[in-house]
Amino acid sequence: MTSEKVTISAEAFITDEQAKIAFGKVNPWRFGVLPVLVVIQNDSPHALRVDRASFVYVLPDRSKVESIPAAEVRFLQGPNQPNRMPGQAPPIKIMKGKQNPLAAWEIEGRAFAAKAIPPGQSASGFIYFSAPTTSDAASLYISGLINAVTGGELYYFDIGMSGQ
Repeated sequence: MTSEKVTISAEAFITDEQAKIAFGKVNPWRFGVLPVLVVIQNDSPHALRVDRASFVYVLPDRSKVESIPAAEVRFLQGPNQPNRMPGQAPPIKIMKGKQNPLAAWEIEGRAFAAKAIPPGQSASGFIYFSAPTTSDAASLYISGLINAVTGGELYYFDIGMSGQ
């Protein structure tokens, strides 16, 4: 979608094949985290501030899911609780805990982290959502992009996630 010479595209990475390209062995969607690759191309004559951008995943029923900071994704998967019978003493043996798959460096390392985009340049990265489901009828609503010279906010972007 293009508005005021700024083009934004987005693609949800759901399948194992897509996730393998960006995240290696970890597919965040299998752990309830929807990664959406966002690419912003600034063809305007002015720099674009994106540090205050807001990303909202809108489901077909119009329910909204706010984006999650990449540094917080690792905490979305709750701690594993041991299986115990009531009144049973906790086990004493020391075991090496399982690694949290959402703590992989790729999650934070590939996140959208741009603060500004100079004229003629682009920025890309993943935005994460704790979305209960996904759909081709869902959309990504982006607001808060600011022209760094005039200080004016650009019109919002509403991008369909149908892959078209």
